[in-house]
Amino acid sequence: MDRLSPLDASFLHLEDTDRTVGMHIGSTAIFAGPPPDQATFARTVEARLPLAPRYRQRVEMVPLGIGRPVWVDDGDFSLDYHLRRTALPAPGGEVELQRLVARLMSQRLDRTKPLWEMWVVEGLADGQWAMVSKAHHCMVDGLSGVELLAVLMDLSPEPGAAEVAPWAPEPTPSRLGLTVRTVGELTTSHYEQLRMATSLVRRPRRLLQPAGEVFAGLRALAPMLAPPAASTLTGAIGAHRAVAWAETELDRVKQVRAALGGTVNDVVLTAITLGFRELLLARGEPVADRVVRTLVPVSVRATRSDGAAAHDGTFDNKVSAMFAELPVSVDDPIEVLTSIRRQLGDLKQSKQAVAGEALTSLSGFAPPVLLGLGMRVAARVVSRTGNIHTVTTNVPGPQLPLYSCGRELLKAYPYVPIAAPLRIGVAIFSYNGNVAFGITGDRDTSSDIAVLAHGITSGIDDLLHAAAGADGAERE
Repeated sequence: MDRLSPLDASFLHLEDTDRTVGMHIGSTAIFAGPPPDQATFARTVEARLPLAPRYRQRVEMVPLGIGRPVWVDDGDFSLDYHLRRTALPAPGGEVELQRLVARLMSQRLDRTKPLWEMWVVEGLADGQWAMVSKAHHCMVDGLSGVELLAVLMDLSPEPGAAEVAPWAPEPTPSRLGLTVRTVGELTTSHYEQLRMATSLVRRPRRLLQPAGEVFAGLRALAPMLAPPAASTLTGAIGAHRAVAWAETELDRVKQVRAALGGTVNDVVLTAITLGFRELLLARGEPVADRVVRTLVPVSVRATRSDGAAAHDGTFDNKVSAMFAELPVSVDDPIEVLTSIRRQLGDLKQSKQAVAGEALTSLSGFAPPVLLGLGMRVAARVVSRTGNIHTVTTNVPGPQLPLYSCGRELLKAYPYVPIAAPLRIGVAIFSYNGNVAFGITGDRDTSSDIAVLAHGITSGIDDLLHAAAGADGAERE
């Protein structure tokens, strides 16, 4: 029985705060056909479940809210409930698939069961099929979600033997037993916190270095507390979602980076900036002297010597955030890239992400009841100040082909949840040379997000044109 971390628990509290919010992340994976039959698909998933134990566990709330919720084995687990099947009238196109995905993502997950679903979608053009997956954000963050994707996929078109191992769920603790255990953990936790504080005081050098980084990050975060100009990008939202996609080749992004400088993330955010500019102009909203302020989630997992994220054997959330201002007032793609590049470089130096991680960690010291109240207060503050306009999250995926049931994964579009006052969110996922942008919008106020998707695609084209001009100038 594991207890949810403060960050993971906060995603549940956010749903409790606002009934229009569904805090699940997901993806739409397109595969070469034909689709597997239900028995083959179920056997493939069931054989991998031991590698992802959360998929057979549900959330159990602690009586009176005296502790954070815990993960317990679902004694009534039924794989058939989680594996679902539907079809589009053949040949289903991208627009029809997007509408279906939007309807599926608008439905909240049942808290009484393990918090995930997988839908096989038949009827796509060219004999293709799709797998639409949903998993609650309290289970996985974006980076570890990629690791789960790798667990459920094969590296070869020849699938391994789908041997289903027997599973015996552990008994669900009684309410009394859960209460007693939670009280005991609280007592131990306070003792351990005091012991840790005493140990750190004895080693001030180790204490002062991260503290300095945290204070530097807090100074950098301070300007972002001021609310930006009002925009149609923020406000009240409904319970239904709209979905749009854009994509490009990773080689095109790297070509821009090589010619104009910056990182892949800089180029991607530049394209998104140009997309938001097109969307605002299409809405008749002025862009002069305006920015779109975005929250950029970043991983704070430990890294290996080669710079890759170190996997600690869990799939819990280990994320923090930086804030960036997208200069939508600028129409020249090179100037936009220069601004983004300079700004993100400054943000990394400012230790914003370190400050965010420290604040997240400190929430572990707060009683769970206060944590829940804090989330509600935070939601009210954000809704009143509107100090960000959107969220943009970039998750690097595997750069080699993957397979499921012997079928090749062709592309995958990510899904990111939104909550008021944010009406639009953008997720980016790179896979096997393709960069896919998944855009989530509030159906009631942002059903025009296809304009944003078009703006991102044309923004990449504009950057490539500018890159070609820069190459030509260098040759001359």
